[in-house]
Amino acid sequence: MNQSRSNEENLQRGLKNRHIQLIAIGGAIGTGLFLGAGKSIQLAGPSLMLTYLIVGVALFFVMRALGELILYKPTSGSFSDYAEELIGPWAGFITGWTYWFTWIATGIAEITAVGIYVKFWVPDIPQWIPALACVIVLFLINVATVKAFGEMEFWFAIIKVIAIVALIILGLIIIFTGFGNHGHATGFSNLYKHHGFFPHGISGFLLAFQMAVFSFVGVELVGVTAGEAENPNKTIPKAVNNILIRILIFYIGALLIIMSIFPWDKVSPNSSPFVTVFAQIGIPAAAGIINFVVLTSAASSCNSGLFSTSRMLYSLAQNGQAPKSFGKLSDRKVPAIALIVSTLALLVGVLLNYLLPDMVFTIVTSVATICFIWAWSIILISHLLFRRKLPDEARKIHFKMPLTPAMNWIVLVFFVAVIIILGFDFVTRISLFVTPVWFAILVIAYFIMKSKKRA
Repeated sequence: MNQSRSNEENLQRGLKNRHIQLIAIGGAIGTGLFLGAGKSIQLAGPSLMLTYLIVGVALFFVMRALGELILYKPTSGSFSDYAEELIGPWAGFITGWTYWFTWIATGIAEITAVGIYVKFWVPDIPQWIPALACVIVLFLINVATVKAFGEMEFWFAIIKVIAIVALIILGLIIIFTGFGNHGHATGFSNLYKHHGFFPHGISGFLLAFQMAVFSFVGVELVGVTAGEAENPNKTIPKAVNNILIRILIFYIGALLIIMSIFPWDKVSPNSSPFVTVFAQIGIPAAAGIINFVVLTSAASSCNSGLFSTSRMLYSLAQNGQAPKSFGKLSDRKVPAIALIVSTLALLVGVLLNYLLPDMVFTIVTSVATICFIWAWSIILISHLLFRRKLPDEARKIHFKMPLTPAMNWIVLVFFVAVIIILGFDFVTRISLFVTPVWFAILVIAYFIMKSKKRA
């Protein structure tokens, strides 16, 4: 771990407070909301807002645990390094590589979304062409400097925030005045008129948890950026504490507006409900603008994915758990070889968009959901062990996770329940067969690596 710590300073600390805050916002608003919400609304109806609230509260506590660990030791490997130090080398190895794999799966979902959004303007274009273009552009941004990544993510997040705030303000005007609603009900009656708040009963409510959990992937990116933050002691607590209010405004607020303006049972599961609402109320120009916003949102999440996967490979290489070449930095202090490897892995998603354009999004998001649950669970377990093994260090930190250890265990049980729910649906059930294969490969790889080190 000392080697990893000393090498950490080689990374450029080019992320300012405004970058960290907007990366935190951008990480909490992604394709799971902009595109995946259509399917979730069909499954759960208005009760989807309760689903998002439950998941959001759980992840707030995960982030508070991570915030405490970051202030103990800010590193670019983040929870992979904490897992290695506090749980054991096997946990660091599996967590680091799983987080890399998770963001590759998420990146595939994002470039798939880009392909779907471009079809709004060019219906006949094959889905894989915009996906490929997205991968190439984002690679060129990330290979420049960490500041280029920070600036790109800053403006991507600004666009997302402005769009959702505009949606909420315009939606409230439509709800209270009926302006532009073309005969649809005004007020909030759509939330209970169409078969009630739980239109598909408890089963629909539960099935929506998969996409709701996926919607929050990237919320932990604050931890990965810590190694390149100028002042983590100041920026990290502020970013973490603001997460819950963002969830209430951006997720629940946006869903409240969408399902109040337009009946939930008329929202298409195959397109963005944001675009659908504006198109249906007769503002086609606004629909085009919102489509551009959700496209940049998908590109933003994939941009974050390339950043985080390259840093995770860099950290694994520093710890001797990945090829040494992954730990080399370019003249611009970017782990270029690790970045190239992640980009090549993303190109698998382009192939999947060519072969399985209709199924790829649901399959990869459910795989990513399980792997992110692993990463978030490791954060909670590392935090429990940090408090137990290093009580003196823990006492020094002013930014503590509340309700420990009870809340750690409650959230861990919740994550187990979400994984069980994935087995109820045919498409998401595929992930329960894919992810064990991945973990089996990692266990074998870990023992091979361990035997080589002994030799």
